[in-house]
Amino acid sequence: MRVLLIVSSFNSLSQKVYVRLKEKNYIVSVDYALSDELMIKEVQRFKPDIILCPFLNKFIPKQIFEKTPTFIVHPGVIGDRGSNSLDLAILENKKTWGVVILKANENFDGGDIYSYKNFTMPINKSKASIYRNEVANCAIKAIDELFINLKNKEFTPIKQILNPLHKKITQNDRKINWQEDSSDIIIKKINASDSSPGVKDNLLGKECYLYCAFKEESLTAKPKEIIAKRDGAICIGTIDKAIWITHLKEKDYFKLPATYVLKDKLKGIKENRIPLVLEDTHIDTFYELRVQKDDEIAYLHFNFHNGAMSTTQCIRLKYAIDYLKQECKVLVLMGAEDFFSNGIHLNILEDSKKQGEDGWSNINAINDVVKSIIFSPEIITVTSFGKNAGAGGVFLGLASDFIVINDEVVLNPHYKTLALTGSEYHTYSLAKRVGETKAQEIIDKCLPIGSKEAQKIGLVDIVFEDKSYKKDLKNFTKSLTKDLDWFYDFCEKKEEYLDKNSEYINSCKEKELKLMYNQFWNKDSNFHTLRQKFVYKKKALETPKRLKEI
Repeated sequence: MRVLLIVSSFNSLSQKVYVRLKEKNYIVSVDYALSDELMIKEVQRFKPDIILCPFLNKFIPKQIFEKTPTFIVHPGVIGDRGSNSLDLAILENKKTWGVVILKANENFDGGDIYSYKNFTMPINKSKASIYRNEVANCAIKAIDELFINLKNKEFTPIKQILNPLHKKITQNDRKINWQEDSSDIIIKKINASDSSPGVKDNLLGKECYLYCAFKEESLTAKPKEIIAKRDGAICIGTIDKAIWITHLKEKDYFKLPATYVLKDKLKGIKENRIPLVLEDTHIDTFYELRVQKDDEIAYLHFNFHNGAMSTTQCIRLKYAIDYLKQECKVLVLMGAEDFFSNGIHLNILEDSKKQGEDGWSNINAINDVVKSIIFSPEIITVTSFGKNAGAGGVFLGLASDFIVINDEVVLNPHYKTLALTGSEYHTYSLAKRVGETKAQEIIDKCLPIGSKEAQKIGLVDIVFEDKSYKKDLKNFTKSLTKDLDWFYDFCEKKEEYLDKNSEYINSCKEKELKLMYNQFWNKDSNFHTLRQKFVYKKKALETPKRLKEI
C-alpha cells in the first residue's frame, strides 16, 4: 500500500506515524502542505492509495479528498471541532480527551469517524508533553485501527457530531491575574500554552511570553515579585506561595532560559542553590538533576527543557555522573520526562554574541559527558531511551554498555539536516554497534528510526513495551548485580578493553572535532544558516528529498 503523509511539519507525531507505517512495510512518502497547487502535484506524482494527515493546520483541497481517501488525525474527542483543542481541554479541566481519525470533507473536522481512542488527561502536565505522549500514543493506536477498519467490508464509520467549532483560545483566555490566580491556576494557564504560543505578560518592564512552570513549596513573596533564580529559571511570588518559570520568549525572537531574557534586570536577585543531584523526593521546586537509588543501582534523571543541553548543563551532568560512579554498581541514564536528550543547545548558541566560541565549548562539554560514560570500568552503564532522542542526544546514549528502549520511542541519530558532521564519539559508538557501512547509511539518510528497527540493526539491545517499561527496566538493571562474579568479570573485561582501545576511542573524537571546527568557527558555514532557520522556526520552502518516496 502506498501512503502519503501530508503534514505542516515533520513533527514528533508525524515521525511516529511514519515509523509505524514503515514497520508495516507500506511505501510511505511525506509532503509538506506548502500550497494547494504543490499538494495536488505531489498526489499526482506519488499516486497514493491513501492519504494521512497526522499534523496539519491547512485545509485539504477538494481535488485531493474527492479522488483519494484522505484522513485527518484530530487531537480531540468525538464532537470536538477546531484548532487549539488540547489547549481548551487543559483550561477546562477535561478529565478525558482523545484522538479521532476523520475522513476529510468540506466541513472542518466534520467528516465521518473511522477510528478513535480516548485517554485520561494527566494532571499538571504541559500541552506539549501531553501531545508527545498521550496524544501520540493514542494516535498510533487509532491509525492501527483505521487500517483494520478499512479492510473490514462490514465496517461502518461513525457520523461526526457537527457541533459548532469550539471557541478560539486567545491571550485573554490565557492571561494571568497575579492578584487573584493561585499557583495552580497560573501553572495550568502556562501548561495550556506550552510550547506555543506561551502566556503573554510583562516582567520587569519587558514584554514576553512565559513557558514551563513548576510549583515552589518553600519560598514565598508578593504576587509577581521575582525572588530567586536557579539554573536559568526565575522564582515568582503568587497569592499562595511561588512558582518557577524556566523559559521566556520576546516578540519576534525565540525561547530562552528566563535569566537570559531578563539579564541585568535581575541584579540583586540571589541564586537559590540546591544540591547538584537531588535524591528522589517529593518536594515541590524546580530542579534538573535528580537520582533514584535502589540498592546499588542509581537512576539519573536529567530533565533539560526540550532535551537541549547547554555548556553549563553538560558540565553539571558530567559532575553528577562522576559523583554517582563512586556511589553505585550500575548507573542508569534516564534523560528527561519528554525527551532523553537532543544534544547541544541551539537556541543559546543562536542568542550568543560569540557563536563560534560558545558552540565549540558546548560540543566539547557534551563530549566530556560522553567520555565519563564510556570510561567507567568500575561500573556498568545503562541507557534508558524511555523517550525520544535526537542528534547528539542519541549518541550520548550510545556511550553506555547496555541500551534499553521503550517500544514507543523514535530516534533521530543524525546531524546533516543542520550541516553538522557531529561528535559525541559517534564514529566510535555507532560503528561499534551497527558496523561502519550501516553507520554511514544512518548518518546520510537522516530518517527517524523506531524501536523495532533500532533493535534489528543492533543500535539498541532490548525493547520493552511502554505499558510495563518502568517495571521491565528495573528488573533488567537488578539482574546486572545479582551474580557478583559475573558483574566483576564484566567490569574487568571492560577495563581491559578500554585500556587496549582508549587511544583509538579518543582519536575518533579528535577526528570528529577536526571536521567540525569550521562548522562552528566559520561565520559563513551552512550550520549557522540552518541553525538560524531552525531556531526561528522558519517555514520550509520545499519538502526535504529524504522524506520523498518514488
